[in-house]
Amino acid sequence: MRAEKLEYLQKKYESRLNPAKDDELSSKGSSRPKGHGHGGMGNMAGGKPKNMKRTMGRLFGYISNEKWKLTVVFLCVIGGTAASLAGSYMLRPIINGLTSEDGSVAFLFKGILAMAVIYLIGALAQYLQQRIMISISQNAIVKLRNDLFGKLQKLPVRYYDTHNHGDVMSRFTNDVDAIGEMLDRTVVQLISGAINIVGTFALMIYTNVWLTLITIVMIPVMLKAVQTVGGRSRKFYRAQQAAIGTLNGYIEETVTGQKVVKVFNHEEDAREEFEYLNKDLKGKQIKAQFFGGIMGPVMGNLSQVSYSLTACIGGILCVLRGFDIGGLTVFVNYSRQFSRPINEVAMQVNTIFSALAGAERVFAVMDEEPEKEDVSGAVRIAEDAEKEKNFYVIPKENALTNEEGFMEDVCGEDEDYYYKEVKGAVTLTNVTFGYNTDKTILKNVSLYAKPGQKIAFVGSTGAGKTTITNLINRFYDINEGCITVDNIPVTELERGSLRRNIAMVLQDTHLFTGTVRENIRYGRLDATDEEVEQAARTASAHSFIMRLEHGYDTMLEGDGANLSQGQRQLINIARAAVSKAPVLILDEATSSVDTRTEKHIEKGMDRLMATRTTLVIAHRLSTVRNANAIMVLENGEIIERGDHDDLLAQKGRYYELYTGLSELD
Repeated sequence: MRAEKLEYLQKKYESRLNPAKDDELSSKGSSRPKGHGHGGMGNMAGGKPKNMKRTMGRLFGYISNEKWKLTVVFLCVIGGTAASLAGSYMLRPIINGLTSEDGSVAFLFKGILAMAVIYLIGALAQYLQQRIMISISQNAIVKLRNDLFGKLQKLPVRYYDTHNHGDVMSRFTNDVDAIGEMLDRTVVQLISGAINIVGTFALMIYTNVWLTLITIVMIPVMLKAVQTVGGRSRKFYRAQQAAIGTLNGYIEETVTGQKVVKVFNHEEDAREEFEYLNKDLKGKQIKAQFFGGIMGPVMGNLSQVSYSLTACIGGILCVLRGFDIGGLTVFVNYSRQFSRPINEVAMQVNTIFSALAGAERVFAVMDEEPEKEDVSGAVRIAEDAEKEKNFYVIPKENALTNEEGFMEDVCGEDEDYYYKEVKGAVTLTNVTFGYNTDKTILKNVSLYAKPGQKIAFVGSTGAGKTTITNLINRFYDINEGCITVDNIPVTELERGSLRRNIAMVLQDTHLFTGTVRENIRYGRLDATDEEVEQAARTASAHSFIMRLEHGYDTMLEGDGANLSQGQRQLINIARAAVSKAPVLILDEATSSVDTRTEKHIEKGMDRLMATRTTLVIAHRLSTVRNANAIMVLENGEIIERGDHDDLLAQKGRYYELYTGLSELD
């Protein structure tokens, strides 16, 4: 790899691949949303846990609700451990009996049979504990994934605009899988190890106090080894989790944008960048796996030292102090067994640290600030099936304290609520907004759209056109001013009701895996098949849908990869049509299709806009000639407004754009 390329990549990924150097990174966003989130890789989790005890407490809170199962597991662990210890202790009377004058084959057989029964009980207990613990852990993982996915549905658009999609998806795969592996095995091993250590220690004291003291001398050495190796392992596992998230994010971006990569002939650059990230991950995995894997051999060798020392001194005691051979045999077995739980726990260090790093990343998402709750007494929208109209349901205390005077056209009232018909008037009054406090995007923007009117926005990239539509939907809340729908501030409307009454057709189409019918019905899930097909006719999509292999039941996969760009857009328009929303937003819906396809889309949109308040962001000025009003934006301000003829007569910015004297930036 070229030196200058390597230097560039090191600088680009420094904070993402070394999270410990920038623990505050996850709280920062980019200066402005990155389109649809494919470029916002600036929020990579994985730093040192702020409170490891709290992280573990939250994690184990997911299994605490199955207390009776945990009780059974605990009893099985005690039973299995007791059986293992008792079986080992049976060697003492068997060996002592064989070395005595009364020793016989029958005595040996009875002893072996008793040991077999004890070990069989232990094996059954271990089988039950494993089966039950797997059930507990998988239930916890299901709940954890559900909570994580549920939290994602509550996060504001700002989060997705400033976080990389691949890294978010990595929380559901790598991180949750690491947590599942720990809950499946490590929890039981920790409990079993603790009981085993206590039980073994008690039996060692009972067997021989002096040999026990010799064994205890080795414990500080083992603990020091765990502390030293485990500390290094923990650091590298945090770095590994961050590197995995970064690599997954890059793969997701590159696969999604593969056409762009090929168009600009950047295959080799993409390969080099992937190679850099892949090698970085390899380096971190080697270190993490090395320090995680070396724990076993280190503890095993220390265990062998302890075993050898105990055997030698025990043999001397047998010769000089009359210590029985059976007791020595049992004790050296316990000596090795005493270090084994410590060794097993040490072997699980890599799993524990990987799981904790994953848990922290998952909980970091769960701790993100969700969209603001609706205000108390928020206005909701309800449907009147008989009148085939929607109505605002306005709490009287809300209406009585409101100074906007929005109670005209009241069509009914009851004891607690007023009702007002939804018409779709949209007003912005002195709206000022910036994605960050240090940069203002919109400056004192005021406009209105009466029910059924078509308002168009034209202007250079970055002028604030899409930002206006984001604010109407309350994807972001304004800094100053007021936005109303039918004279009701959007902040006083239930967010769900507001968005159900605003349909959007975006420049970037998105279709879900499913049939054509299901994708259209996504606009209103209770729509009938007849309504779906009528919406397709409205959008001029019915004819091409019927030419598909299975018509409306044709399966779409890969974001509708088997359809053309124009066909995908027509399905999007049909989705908006079936929603029956009184407000329609078209965000450069025809900018990425050819002129012939544009004609079909325009016919569909004209029928769609006939009875709706429509806000259009236009790239081609020919598409907005029939708008009731055209707003020309520059640098977040409306510099011209009027219909097509008015703006041409003014001979200002719109006139220059329309006649080709200047072009959009």
